[in-house]
Order: sequence, then C-alpha cells, then structure tokens
Amino acid sequence: MKTARVAYAGALHEAVPHARGLQLADGRVLAEGDVVWLPPFDVGTVIALGLNYAEHAQELSKELSRETSPGAARAAGAGAATAEEPLVFFKTPGALLGHRGRTRRPRAVTFMHYECELAVIIGRGGRHIAAARAMDHVAGYTIANDYAVRDHLENWLRPNLRAKNRDGATVLGPWFTSADEVEDPHALALATFVNGRLVQQGHTSRMVHRIPALIEHLSGFMTLAPGDVILTGTPEGVSNVVAGDEVACEIEGLGRLVNTLAGDDEFER
Repeated sequence: MKTARVAYAGALHEAVPHARGLQLADGRVLAEGDVVWLPPFDVGTVIALGLNYAEHAQELSKELSRETSPGAARAAGAGAATAEEPLVFFKTPGALLGHRGRTRRPRAVTFMHYECELAVIIGRGGRHIAAARAMDHVAGYTIANDYAVRDHLENWLRPNLRAKNRDGATVLGPWFTSADEVEDPHALALATFVNGRLVQQGHTSRMVHRIPALIEHLSGFMTLAPGDVILTGTPEGVSNVVAGDEVACEIEGLGRLVNTLAGDDEFER
C-alpha cells in the first residue's frame, strides 16, 4: 500500500495514489500541485548513512582527508567496503521537506549536490535486534534526496552539520510504501534527473552495509522506535546543482520525488 500526508484547504490529510494525482481519505481527487506535500509518515529520529556505496566513496576520495585517526586511515587504506562499521550521523526535524518543496541553495556555496537514497522506516522498535529478524521491524520505504554542501566537507569522519543538516535539505516522499509491497529492498534501481537529464544511476544491491546489518548495528547502542528512518546512502554520480534546477529522484517501485532549488532571495534572510 502507498500512502502520503498532505495539507489541503487548511487541514492535514492522508492520501493514496490516483490516476489524476492523489485521492484524499474523504474521496476528493486532486492534482499533485493542488496540495502541500509533507514527509509521508510521522518521522521520528532520522539516521543517515555516509559512504554506503563503494563507488560513491571512491568518487569523493580525493576530497576526504583521511589522516584524522588510525581507524579512519585503516578504512581509507582498505577501501570503504571493508570499513569496520557504518558512518552514521543524525538529522534534526528542521532538515526535512516534502515532495515538491523548495530547498535553499546558498549563493556563496560553490558545490551543492543531490543524493538519491532509499529510506527505511522502522515499524516495530526494539534494542539488540539480530540481523536475522531485522526485516520484521521494517514498516516500509520511501525516497530521500539528502542534499549536501561539499564546501563544508571536512574529512573521512564527515559529514559535519553544515554539510548535511541544513534546513529543508532532506526531502522525503512522495509515498510511504509498505514493506509487503517491496519484495527485496536490495534489488531496486535508483536514478536522479536534473531538469529532465539523467545524472545519477545506481542499484541498492551495491550497498556496503545492508539493511539487516544496519538495524542490528544501530539497535546495539540505541533503541529504535516506530517512525525512525534510516537513510541508506547514495551511489556515485553526484554533480553540482544551482538555484532554479528541478531535481527528481526515482527508486524502482517507490515513485518519483521532485523538488526545486531556490536562491537566497526567495528566503529573504
């Protein structure tokens, strides 16, 4: 089942896909542009993965200073695929945006890029969840576009706050797709388009750390709760985007997530 959360006529609504756009729970059928799209589920903690595709790690390798710690140096020397544990960071609620939203692209930034990612939503929480039963804790999936500002990339232990936790720079949606509709989340094609031009392609089979291992790792030191979301990383193919660009992220079976970059003037601060 696919569902969305939208605002329309001063109220919040649950919606489902319709041939003409979407249908509200009260039966009204609307075009996509008639509503304000919200993240499609009640979001808890946002847990994001960095460098979870080996090719993307290689793509960034020249920009990452890996001399920050012995552990980082070992990971760099061995390659991302043999890193001892995932690179994990958190996001605050202000970073989140819905489908068709507008993400600020600061004028002073020289390199800001999209990141198409599979987002995994926890349905049943827990602690010390074994990988063998981890998928029983997954409620469903959505698409994420997790923008990054490369100007603020620091080192192998990145991302820092300015690079990855900017207001409105993590887009989720448009649909929450229940887990029973996705036969294998590690067998999905990903693609990103900028102004209609294909710029990024990948496949979830290329993840370094797969979903069961991630859930086992995370629940080993923190309690996962319903609504928590794990952003599983992006493949190679990132490129600079500028104000006015329309970015569309597609994941096989999950839909098409669209948003637009906006300049400083639109935000008036």
